[in-house]
Amino acid sequence: MSSSTQVRIAVGPVRTFLAVVLALAVGIGGVLGYQALASPSSAGGSLLGTLTGGGPGVGVADGVVPDGTTVFDDHVPAVANLDPELLAALRSAAADAGDDAVAFTVNSGWRSPAYQDQLLREAVGEYGSEEEAARWVATADTSAHVSGDGVDVGPMRAMDWLAQHGAGYGLCQIYGNEPWHYELRPEAVDGGCPPMYRDPTEDPRMQD
Repeated sequence: MSSSTQVRIAVGPVRTFLAVVLALAVGIGGVLGYQALASPSSAGGSLLGTLTGGGPGVGVADGVVPDGTTVFDDHVPAVANLDPELLAALRSAAADAGDDAVAFTVNSGWRSPAYQDQLLREAVGEYGSEEEAARWVATADTSAHVSGDGVDVGPMRAMDWLAQHGAGYGLCQIYGNEPWHYELRPEAVDGGCPPMYRDPTEDPRMQD
């Protein structure tokens, strides 16, 4: 047998092996990607990855957030309609975070009641019951987003930065299951953020 024949015989199984490895990698990657998107605890927030794009009857004027929106985008109602003190604290934090090469984006801010109602309906469909949906989406009457008092921040580096430094600006994570959701607690500047609720169902404000 010639040396060239031996090489061809050896290469055939190697190619087959590499093709199998590549197929497995693609399959595993697809599964992990799907799980990351479907997981309620994935960065960007529970349903927010699929729900913040709006739907029939709601749009930017209702608080739907265009991709890449920052805390400095006054032309976006989801930002402009936030509580002024919350927005000022966010902008101060974002400016300082920029010194650490960390940029804040707004995944969700102020929402109209109609938009909040839509999110809640979709959450019930996604999670199968009103009780489970309440762990992620409040009613329009109780939502901090509708009142302009809550903001969902991304990406992960921004969430990590706020977890470390947010209290110094009065910005606190409120719910243990929502590391992206921040509200203003001015007393946190001196005393630190209050203990988090496990999820919104433990928050007395969420009780109708």
